[in-house]
Amino acid sequence: MLVVKCGDMTSTTDFDYHLPPESIAQTPAEPRESANLMVVDRKTYANTHHHVLDLPTFFHSGDVIVINNTKVFKCRLFGTIQTASGILKTIELFLVKPITATTWMALLKPGKACTVDMIISIADQFQATILEKHTDGTVIVSFPMETDRVIDLANVYGHVPNPPYIKTEPTALQYQTSYAKVVGSVAAPTAGFHLTPAIRKAMLERGVTFVEITLHVGLGTFLPIKSDSLDTHVMHAEWVSVSKESADTINAAKQEHRRVIAIGTTTVRTLEGVAQAHHGTLQPFSGDINIFICPGFHFSVIDGMLTNFHLPKSTLLVLVSAFVNRETILRCYLDAIASHFRFYSFGDAMLII
Repeated sequence: MLVVKCGDMTSTTDFDYHLPPESIAQTPAEPRESANLMVVDRKTYANTHHHVLDLPTFFHSGDVIVINNTKVFKCRLFGTIQTASGILKTIELFLVKPITATTWMALLKPGKACTVDMIISIADQFQATILEKHTDGTVIVSFPMETDRVIDLANVYGHVPNPPYIKTEPTALQYQTSYAKVVGSVAAPTAGFHLTPAIRKAMLERGVTFVEITLHVGLGTFLPIKSDSLDTHVMHAEWVSVSKESADTINAAKQEHRRVIAIGTTTVRTLEGVAQAHHGTLQPFSGDINIFICPGFHFSVIDGMLTNFHLPKSTLLVLVSAFVNRETILRCYLDAIASHFRFYSFGDAMLII
C-alpha cells in the first residue's frame, strides 16, 4: 500500500460552512447539461457562472482529460440475524471492499446488535459470517464464495448505495457515470455525472484526449472528518490502477506543457498519490493507496479539476481548498449558495483551471 503525506495540517473547523437543506440536490438536473457550472480561475481567484452545456468551451486542443472509470455495484444489502434470544433482526450490510478472495470490509447497521460469528442471511445461499469487529465501526465478514460471485449476487439482491442526504433511492442509471466499466465502487465519482456522451463528444471535437484511471471509491472518499484536527483523521486506503498507457499519455502532456485536467477528486487522489509515491513522476501502478491532500500539498500532475460542491468538514472540501486556497473556495461556496446552486452528489459543478 502506498501512503502519502498530504501537506500542512490545520483545524477541521476551518473547513466548515452552513448549507441550507433546500440547497441539497435530491435528483440530477434534467437534462444533465442544464446543471450550473462555476468556473474558478486559479491565478486571479475570480469565479464566473455558466452551465455544464458550456463546459467544452473551456478546453483546448491538446488538453488531457483524466476520468475515473470505476463502476458502482449494489453494495447496500439487507439481511437478518438471529439474536441470542432467538429473535430475527433486520441488519443493513454495506460492503466496502474485498480483503481476500472470500472476505470483505463492511459496515453494519445497527452494529451493536451484531457479534462475531453471527451469520447474516441475505437470500438463499447468500449469507455472510461476521469474523471481526473493529473500533472504527468496520467489520470483516466472510462469504462462502469469491469476490466476483458476491458482486453478482449483490447486484441481484442489493440496493444502490445512495448517500444519506438523498432521501429517495436513485436508479442504478442515475447513480453511475456514462463511462463506468470497472466494477468495484461503493459510491460514484459524482463529478463524472456531468460528462454526458454529448458533452464528451463536444470536448473531443475540440481536440482533447481522454485518459482513464480507476479508483474504487471506499471509506477514504466518503467518511467525514470527526477529529478536531486534520492530522488526527484516519484516512482509509482505496484501490487504484494507472496503466502504462495512461501514465505515458499524461507524462507526455506534462513534458509538452499541455494541460492535464482531472474529472473528480478521486481522479486527483489517484494521479497525485501515485506520482508523489514515485518522487513526483506518474508511474504505472495497481494496488491500495492512502492519501489525504491538505493545504500545503504540492500538486505535480494536475493543472485543473472538475468537481462538485462538497460537504462541510469533508476530506474532499479540504482537497479542493488545497488546490486553490481555503478562503477562495469558501467564498465561492457562499456565492453558490446565494445563487441557488445545487450541492453534493446530484448537484452542480465547479471547474477550477
